[in-house]
Amino acid sequence: MESSLILVFMFTSLVVFMLSGAGLAFVLGAIAFISTILLWGPSALIVAVLNTFETMTSEALMAIPLYVLMASILQKSAIIEALYDAMETWFSGVNGGLAVGTIAICTILAAMTGVVGAAVAAMGILALPSMLARGYHPPLALGAICAGGTLGILIPPSVVTIVYAITAQISIGKMFAAGIVPGLILAGSYAAYIVIRTWLNPALAPKPEQASAVPLSAKLAKTKSLILPGLVVLGVLGSIYAGIATPTEAAAVGVLGAAASAIVTRKLTLPMLSEAAADTLRVTAMILWITIGARAFISVFVATGGADSLLNFVETLEASRWIVLGVMVLVLIFLGLFLDEIGIILLCVPVFLPIVTVLEFDPLWFGVLFMITAQMAYITPPFGYTLFYLKGVLPEGISIGQVYRGVIPFFLIQVVVLILFALFPSLVTWLPEMLSARMK
Repeated sequence: MESSLILVFMFTSLVVFMLSGAGLAFVLGAIAFISTILLWGPSALIVAVLNTFETMTSEALMAIPLYVLMASILQKSAIIEALYDAMETWFSGVNGGLAVGTIAICTILAAMTGVVGAAVAAMGILALPSMLARGYHPPLALGAICAGGTLGILIPPSVVTIVYAITAQISIGKMFAAGIVPGLILAGSYAAYIVIRTWLNPALAPKPEQASAVPLSAKLAKTKSLILPGLVVLGVLGSIYAGIATPTEAAAVGVLGAAASAIVTRKLTLPMLSEAAADTLRVTAMILWITIGARAFISVFVATGGADSLLNFVETLEASRWIVLGVMVLVLIFLGLFLDEIGIILLCVPVFLPIVTVLEFDPLWFGVLFMITAQMAYITPPFGYTLFYLKGVLPEGISIGQVYRGVIPFFLIQVVVLILFALFPSLVTWLPEMLSARMK
């Protein structure tokens, strides 16, 4: 069968099965295997087996279950509740303070766990009732939780970042470093928007009358809630950037730190560890199955000349390289309506990265743009993942339509920040370059 017909078959089948709701891992694998048989016969399937073995024996993949286990233990160790209690004390006297505090907590959780669902669900349970009880405008409160939760995609240690780095074959440590400044800028932009909007319209976030009664000593006493999260972050990121540990070894340090935190909070029990292990197994298996299917799919795509054809097409275009970059970003945002970010990375990075190289863009910088588009996809109605995470914990009287209205301003902020990093790549690359120079 003609190679071009196989490529048409592959991508048509992919779109059809994606829209049907079938599991991405099995869709990718099945299409790859059928295409291999049609092109080269059943004996060629041994290549898929060898590719799978090579992928699954990658040492870098060991970091994924460790970081997921760390996140699961931290989620169950009552640290999040202590953090929110502190933020409620510190910011309750300021207009928009609880929403700003929610962004701050999500930033800390991103640096501890890198798991979006944990932050969104926790803030939906803890922060949302408090903000609504104080008369906060529901869309503002809901948008702050959804946008803040997505910071776990960009701020290290992020499982998504690890998957991108492995797929793009670049340093995980450099990708971690590249995400720090953009993540903090995004968090600061969210907080600035909340402060400015509530200053212009105080009715969106009323200031409680009793807030002034909280003494400074009580606020300072709450700073102890930052000790455990700070130690975990220092243990993971500090060990990487000090050159003591690789990202995979640092993940093991993070698991030990999470376990120590659970001991301090008296939450470390055998049932809790069993639940954390089960969560880790479930998430890791999902990621690895998608990895297997995507690797098989991309291998057939490359072998049939699809990658070369795409590169030749891009090279013959007379359009600006920035237009090509913009088209790729739009494709990523569109795919985010249907696929999770892991699937998008494994499916698109092997196709897009050669184009990025031909256009003389930095793969590290492109990786950060990729992560921001993943954040945008996470809050884009109607299928953004955070919208569904939050929907599961919405109180009565709050509709999903209010969630949609709440995320729109934060989506626009992400667009502006994406353009900012596209125009000024040094904002992304200076920190990893500086750290690399110091480690030589």
